[in-house]
Amino acid sequence: MKDIDMSNQNQTSVSRRTATAAGLALAMSAAFTIAATPMAAQAAENEKCFGVALKGKNDCKAGAGTTCAGTSKVDYQGNAWSMVPKGTCEKTVSKTSPTGHGQMKEFKEVKA
Repeated sequence: MKDIDMSNQNQTSVSRRTATAAGLALAMSAAFTIAATPMAAQAAENEKCFGVALKGKNDCKAGAGTTCAGTSKVDYQGNAWSMVPKGTCEKTVSKTSPTGHGQMKEFKEVKA
């Protein structure tokens, strides 16, 4: 009789673990989907702007020998970019840009 009770108890325990794991997987999947949605919308509303980031404050790409975000070596580095609201890049001040404003592509800095 004890063997039968243990068998039912083990089956119940396995069923609970399976249900818990499935619920957790579903919750995480939903969370990742929700988290990704604003990022996609944000990407559509923003654009990369070169030459506007301050030292160590770039979003990504800061030239040879650097990895990514936060690696720019100087203010307004021409090969480092930051995300800015769409349509504002070329209106944003860049003290090293040939035009004096941010650029849509990386550029060689001029003396500030």
